Amino acid sequence: MTATLSEQDAARLHECLSGDGVAVLPTDTVYGLACNPGSERAIGRMYELKGRPPVKPAAVMFFALDPALRALPELGPRTRAALGALLPGPVTLLLGNPRGRFPLASDPDGAAAGSAGPLLACAPGGMPFRVRSATLGVRVPLLEGPLGALSGVGVPAMQSSANLSGGPDPRRLQDVPAALREGADLVLDGGELPGTASTVIDLHDYEQTGTWRIVREGPLERPALERLLG
Repeated sequence: MTATLSEQDAARLHECLSGDGVAVLPTDTVYGLACNPGSERAIGRMYELKGRPPVKPAAVMFFALDPALRALPELGPRTRAALGALLPGPVTLLLGNPRGRFPLASDPDGAAAGSAGPLLACAPGGMPFRVRSATLGVRVPLLEGPLGALSGVGVPAMQSSANLSGGPDPRRLQDVPAALREGADLVLDGGELPGTASTVIDLHDYEQTGTWRIVREGPLERPALERLLG
């Protein structure tokens, strides 16, 4: 069953993400929790709802590719080309963040500020992995068909899967724990989703060497990535 979202839904989401609200929303993979990446209060509420302490990194989601590229003007030509090849799509890209973009989303509790070493982090969906401290996760979902109206949302969002810490990724709105639905300021029903969390790809070294690695397997598999990235 599909549920078509409207421009009014997109406007409500824009308003929620512009303040201190927390939203449950559909993406091209699973249902997510989203909030304003610049609001300490919103980020604290989101992690409290999930029942997990702030960890690094949390992905910043844009609703279209052009705003993502405008927000990261320091990206080199090879990395920008990679974003153009992969996004929008069911991937989360781990990028170097030398300019410290979206500092609350990159390091919500401030504990790793100034750290130069690797630390244990969680990708959206909960899988732990090692990352460098200056890391930004970037997500641009493919919003089309019933979800197409959301592509017009003009603000970024800090996002995580709409599950309790360690819980399964939700395919349907009713799979989102009741505590999250009841605690959110906005809940959008996009019907049944594919149900597999995004592929997480490390592009830290891509600009210099063209190398990349899969941190978490997901909908976009290695053969497709090899065709797109080389």
